[in-house]
Amino acid sequence: MADFATLDELKARLDWTLDADEERIAASALEDASDLARMHAGRDWRDAASAPRLVRTLVLKACKRHMNNPSGYTQSRAGDETLGWGDDQGENAGTVYFTKEEKDMLAEIGGKRRGLWSAEVSAWNSRTRPVAAGLVPVAQPTPDAKPFPMFGDEVEPW
Repeated sequence: MADFATLDELKARLDWTLDADEERIAASALEDASDLARMHAGRDWRDAASAPRLVRTLVLKACKRHMNNPSGYTQSRAGDETLGWGDDQGENAGTVYFTKEEKDMLAEIGGKRRGLWSAEVSAWNSRTRPVAAGLVPVAQPTPDAKPFPMFGDEVEPW
């Protein structure tokens, strides 16, 4: 599977020239971020060119974040050589990761929509009777039972 972004595109976003070791790390980061993007989107595009441009942008953003701080430090001090890791990144410290907002964007790009959904549920082999718009069927239908009006319609508003 092809990566969604190239090493040259990542180099263009960084403020320094990469050495051989950093190029190796950057290439691995692009591969990891592309795999994570496919996973969060829930789909696999046949090639990088067929994916939306926003996927490439998010992959480059995650890789740049990783290359700027590959160890995931949240605190650094030169005097006594103090380094610190924060708990806010948790298991993602020092790895390529997407933020919650980026994960949500990838999920929406992949066709996963968040929200409340409803589905009609019925018993096996049951049959529903059509009900006129704006009327709710009664719970225990009897021969003389009439549907209950839920709201007014144009013909009979009240």
